[in-house]
Amino acid sequence: MTDVVDSDELLRRIQRARACAVQEERTWRRRTDELGGSDPDGARDAAVRTIAYEAVLRVLDEILTPGKHAGQG
Repeated sequence: MTDVVDSDELLRRIQRARACAVQEERTWRRRTDELGGSDPDGARDAAVRTIAYEAVLRVLDEILTPGKHAGQG
């Protein structure tokens, strides 16, 4: 990718990425709950993916609002 983007476009892209990560985190959290008793391996995989998206959200939140979440986690 060699496109030059201004700061407003970069901010929009980060916000879209965050919105996508929020949706994915919700999807995998729901999947974890659905698979809980019926498929322990699937539930564990979904839980790992949920944790991964939570980490992505923390990073994107720190980019968008530096220092706001420093005391958490």
